[in-house]
Amino acid sequence: MAGALQILGGVDVSSSRTAGAAAAYAPLTRAQRAALDHVRAVARRDRPAVLTSIARVLAGCDVPGEPAQVIEAIAEGGGLTVNFHPDRLLADGRSVAEALTEEGVYRSQFETGISNGGLTAYPGGDRDRWEAALFGGAYQATGVRLAERPIYGGLDLLGHPEGACPRFGSCHLRLRPTVLARTTFCFGDSHLGPTVVGTTDAFEPVLAALLHDTDERGGCLGMAGMDSVTLLRTLLARRHRVGWTPGEPARSLDDYVEAQVHGGVDLGRDVEALVADPSFQGTACGATLAGLARRYGFPLYWHRGFALPVDRVDPEFRGPAIPPLAARVLDRFGRPGAPVDAALIGRAAASVVTEPGQWADRGPAAVTLQHLKQLWHVVVRFGEAY
Repeated sequence: MAGALQILGGVDVSSSRTAGAAAAYAPLTRAQRAALDHVRAVARRDRPAVLTSIARVLAGCDVPGEPAQVIEAIAEGGGLTVNFHPDRLLADGRSVAEALTEEGVYRSQFETGISNGGLTAYPGGDRDRWEAALFGGAYQATGVRLAERPIYGGLDLLGHPEGACPRFGSCHLRLRPTVLARTTFCFGDSHLGPTVVGTTDAFEPVLAALLHDTDERGGCLGMAGMDSVTLLRTLLARRHRVGWTPGEPARSLDDYVEAQVHGGVDLGRDVEALVADPSFQGTACGATLAGLARRYGFPLYWHRGFALPVDRVDPEFRGPAIPPLAARVLDRFGRPGAPVDAALIGRAAASVVTEPGQWADRGPAAVTLQHLKQLWHVVVRFGEAY
């Protein structure tokens, strides 16, 4: 595959952005409104001090604009992405891509029972406790259904072709800008108990933390060497951009602004594009993804992908168990000399579920599936374009 994005089917993103704006509204339940209100109230508590901090950065770096203009640029030019592995199997045997096609909605871990992070989404589990703290107990109220829980994604401020959170999936849905109005954000993953939160109309705490962190670490959202000046200029430049223009891949595994979408993700209403890993081209999963895009009327893009030769799987990055697993996956599902990629890892993950006896020597299936997740992290971190 060449480095540039390619498009298959669907409709033009720029035209669908306007035409679908009204359709992206979703009626919120009492719990969902309460969650948004709680985060907004927390974000507004220290707003005056935070605004002063942002204005100081703007003045010091000689970037024209007011804090409000930067926030507006984020609301207009920032993109919400929901990363997922399309070939992982649900409890009923369907792949994620098949379920999305048949149901037309993206379901949370509380409903699917699968995860590309930690599997802790059940009443009383870690995810439940994190949400109780983050949303003021809104989703723990009596009578709240699991289907009301938020959908997790990331805020893509720099147009990363692999999405804001590639650690959670090789493909991603790009959501319509109007979904931002019912989204909450936190600086740092929610499992870390973040104290910096925001909404699009109270985003200043997250922006201030992002600017500070950018200068502290000398990088931002996976982009090494970026400083707060460059970040602000980039955000302001994207303000009036129509449609999605992809930026450079960031390989960001831990550096992202987490987003929580309240009110669900309906594919026909909320999605403006599907961006997939090119390793699925020519496969059954790829055909399912193409059918998904056609059915719900959005374009399918192929990003550059990630591929890594087996002999370059780092034993230090995710541990010594990963290189031999990579060799085994390639031997079982690949061809000699081929690199490890998303589709190859997916075939192994499906086999662990459907043929557990083939993997019994490695211990519990849950451990092997966790190691396959970590193998994907290594491929994202060190892999080359597919």
